[in-house]
Amino acid sequence: MKTFEELGLSPEIRKAVEEMGYETPMPVQEEVIPYLLGENNDVVALAQTGTGKTAAFGLPLIQQIDVKNRVPQSLILCPTRELCLQIAGDLNDYSKYVDGLKVLPVYGGSSIDSQIKSLKRGVHIIVATPGRLLDLMERKTVSLSTIRNVVMDEADEMLNMGFTDSINAILADVPQERNTLLFSATMSPEIARISKNYLHNAKEITIGRKNEGTSNVKHVVYTVHAKDKYAALKRIVDFYPQIYGIIFCRTRKETQEIADKLMQEGYNADALHGELSQAQRDAVMQKFRIRNLQLLVATDVAARGLDVDDLTHVINYGLPDDTESYTHRSGRTGRAGKTGTSIAIINLREKGKMRAIERIIGKKFLPGEIPTGQQICEKQLIKVIDDLEKVEVNEEEIANFMPEIYRKLEWLSKEDLIKRMVSHEFNRFSEYYHNREDIQQPTTESRGERGSRGEGRGNREGGSRKAAPGFTRLFINLGKMDNFFPNELIGLLNSNTRGRIELGRIDLMKNFSFFEVEEKEAKNVIKALSRANWNGRRVSVEVAGEESSSEKKGGYKRKEGGKESSSASSSSRKDKAGKSTKQADSKKQKSSREERGYSSARGKQDDWKQFFKGDAPDFSEEGWAKRKPKKK
Repeated sequence: MKTFEELGLSPEIRKAVEEMGYETPMPVQEEVIPYLLGENNDVVALAQTGTGKTAAFGLPLIQQIDVKNRVPQSLILCPTRELCLQIAGDLNDYSKYVDGLKVLPVYGGSSIDSQIKSLKRGVHIIVATPGRLLDLMERKTVSLSTIRNVVMDEADEMLNMGFTDSINAILADVPQERNTLLFSATMSPEIARISKNYLHNAKEITIGRKNEGTSNVKHVVYTVHAKDKYAALKRIVDFYPQIYGIIFCRTRKETQEIADKLMQEGYNADALHGELSQAQRDAVMQKFRIRNLQLLVATDVAARGLDVDDLTHVINYGLPDDTESYTHRSGRTGRAGKTGTSIAIINLREKGKMRAIERIIGKKFLPGEIPTGQQICEKQLIKVIDDLEKVEVNEEEIANFMPEIYRKLEWLSKEDLIKRMVSHEFNRFSEYYHNREDIQQPTTESRGERGSRGEGRGNREGGSRKAAPGFTRLFINLGKMDNFFPNELIGLLNSNTRGRIELGRIDLMKNFSFFEVEEKEAKNVIKALSRANWNGRRVSVEVAGEESSSEKKGGYKRKEGGKESSSASSSSRKDKAGKSTKQADSKKQKSSREERGYSSARGKQDDWKQFFKGDAPDFSEEGWAKRKPKKK
């Protein structure tokens, strides 16, 4: 193992680094520092958060600065304000003994005028978010013509956040003769494209394997029924009394709801999401950094760029849609040589996502068992004892109070006193879990798991898959051809319903979809969404497998024995112009409704007749799939 001196760092930088507690370089630093100290050396470094990357690029950048020439010489781009401030702070620490070196963080949410004034006074290193830097460039208040080194930190996250065009504009304004370093946790196609377009003969340095999770992180999965997710989260948190971690949620609404529940139940928790103002986000983060908060409940976007040391756990309240997000989540713990745990709380329908993540990170999730009430109480009791043992006693400060305290407690024996002190701290957990039933975890042989693998297809009721226990399966007349996906369904529910709607399985078809909601919410969801519109179309929602309102009103029945049974009134019905519905509909055969597919005709008897050409509708998924509008 090399030393910092052998890597070629100056005495001033080595002195600052040693004072910060660094004795030997980390692997990424050994690889990157010598290369960046050279000329025209471009690097693509694949490394997880917490592997020492800031020092890997920061130390050689500082050493290459000509302090006497007060113009921007190095540029560091990063995705968020939080990471921008963190990097700038670290660079100031590394350059403690380099007299006159100026580092300027440039980010949105802060006064642009003060940043312009600092630029006019002269800086050597700019650490910036792409949006604010582009704003300064457009105002002609910053020049990048003197930049010799460019670093893109967490480049994959910048691209995911939509900064591609901004990065292209910024790099086009930087001299071609420069060193460029691209840091990313994963090698995505977009990262490869940026590397090809803007880096020259770049050296690829990989710490671990490509896209692999941090080696110090253990991955554990708890599989539960969807309705038990919050209860499982609560038990997991209670089972780890010393937990200091982030709970990741999918949406802002879910994030706030989970945080509110935890706070109401006495946990030191708070929410971090995009609807908070910058001042609110800063206040939450400050409380979390100084450990006034034990749990931070956050969305992926809000948590990007957070640099908090010593996290013991990351909890995924459901898995993200893309595996790269999971890599970033789990990389928040197990940093700087320490160990951490990444927990996923999933239902059976998320097993496919879990397996995809396992392939990417090259590790298996360890199956976890939800702690019982007795196990939790035992853990909490031990914590109370440990805390009592670690209490520091200041004899002088309490001496004047002790005689009165002895007098009040003298009637208690030592055993009684210990019992009362323990119970004072412990009763909340013992009362909550007393006689409370343990959470039943689904087995891999359960019906839900077979269904998720596509087995048991004969198990249908009224043409639909059986809903999970406690859930109702609903039909909606929107599908993939309408660009209708899980996020769109969640958005539709959020904008048309009140309170939290627990979703179960979602099955997306070409022209329609099925989804599950809790039984108690089914009627409310049907009523709320049936008044909604989607991109100008009327939304239709009903219980899957039941006769639709169009069938009941129009007199249509299911196909029986290959023949269709229909009421006389429906077959003879005329439109207002005196023409039969078949004639009226034939003139609309090339309408946009037909182009969108038969699901958009749901709810009108005349449309059924036109689209299905005399065949009564079959509500099974196979029946839907076979139905196509017949062209004249």
